[in-house]
Amino acid sequence: MNLAGRLQEGLAALGLDLSGSAQSRLLAYVALLKKWNSTYNLTAIRDEKDMVTQHLLDSLSVLPVLPESALAGRRWADVGSGAGLPGIPLAIARPDLDTTLIEAVEKKSAFQRQAKIELGLSNVTVHGGRVEDLPGGQFDAVISRAFADLTDFIRLAGHLPAPNGRLYAMKGLAPEDEMNRLPSGWAVLECTRLTVPGLDVQRHLIVLERV
Repeated sequence: MNLAGRLQEGLAALGLDLSGSAQSRLLAYVALLKKWNSTYNLTAIRDEKDMVTQHLLDSLSVLPVLPESALAGRRWADVGSGAGLPGIPLAIARPDLDTTLIEAVEKKSAFQRQAKIELGLSNVTVHGGRVEDLPGGQFDAVISRAFADLTDFIRLAGHLPAPNGRLYAMKGLAPEDEMNRLPSGWAVLECTRLTVPGLDVQRHLIVLERV
């Protein structure tokens, strides 16, 4: 199966109806990532088919479990975004999201800026710098993918959400130990199992809120 077919099949399994333009942009992102990866080593995944599954579909797997109220017209930040994951796939799939990518490693934020230009992502802002240096209270949602520890996520990015905003941590196995030792003032609102088409591993979305 070619890349377009693999993407279409995965999107159908997720129940996502994306336009042809959005699908083309997602595949163009994979092509750009592969091109840059040969020089800058942005991701350990080299094969484009695996990128479709482990980068695109994995990033988009949060959309079916999120309420529309958390998405439409909202301000999202992707902390420790790396090659722009999950922020760029989410911004492509949901052009109504105002998405800020936060990445301290210059070669990775440079790639994000190039992707923004080449893919025409007017709803994406790239912040090349430390998350701690950003002013607080600006975002409705702050997401991270494979961020180290929930406590560290809260410590470094807990100032970013607006008063009613939330933190979203994409994880593998449900981190019961981490969820049981959150810093004071924070609680787990939800721990939801994610399904990633073509990937036979556990994925979870942990939703954190102030209490």
